[in-house]
Amino acid sequence: MRTHFLLYWLLSLAVLAIGAVRVCPGGECGLTALDQWGLSLANDLRSGPLDRAMAAVTWLGSLFVLAPLAGLAAGWRLRRGHRLEAAFIPLALIGSATLAHLVKLWVGRPRPALHPFTTAMPTDWSYPSAHTMQIMAAAVVLFLILLRHRTTRRPLMVAILLAVLVIGVGLSRIYLQVHFPSDVLAGGLAAAFWVVGLYALIFGRADKYGDDNQTAKRAQDNP
Repeated sequence: MRTHFLLYWLLSLAVLAIGAVRVCPGGECGLTALDQWGLSLANDLRSGPLDRAMAAVTWLGSLFVLAPLAGLAAGWRLRRGHRLEAAFIPLALIGSATLAHLVKLWVGRPRPALHPFTTAMPTDWSYPSAHTMQIMAAAVVLFLILLRHRTTRRPLMVAILLAVLVIGVGLSRIYLQVHFPSDVLAGGLAAAFWVVGLYALIFGRADKYGDDNQTAKRAQDNP
């Protein structure tokens, strides 16, 4: 798997590049049919309780929430002797956030202005959705680590629950009128490829020779 990490990263960049050309052809950003339909549907569904629920859900994709959680998770894996996992967790999150903001600067797509927004409009560019990329990165990291240790007997159920979390955050960004649906779709897919590529790079050799597991065993034998 290690030899394919560049392929995953190229796929991540390709998704973002193709999406950018689609939403901002020739540098002129416009509104796709999907974007108009998604934002209009979200506006039609607005209600007081749903406004409050979506405002809460959207925070799950924020670095204010995910960065401390990633730090705690990395510290826990480091104490358990899993040094590669301790590095993988923050690198996946930081990498996805960095990639999102670099592409924002490159594309320069304005935020939606089709309907009234229901929260404070972020001041940075719209494409891609950083919240979606960050929650996708966190979800993929958790799923890959669980699979690596075979700690779940129902990986499909875990995948579904994590997918619901990612979709919930993505939909909240559309509902709040701060992102176009295309921002969310491109960001989520690109982040998934980025994290899988990072996993392939970090764990390709370790999974073959058991390096990280041997380190963890030594840590447990010598607390």
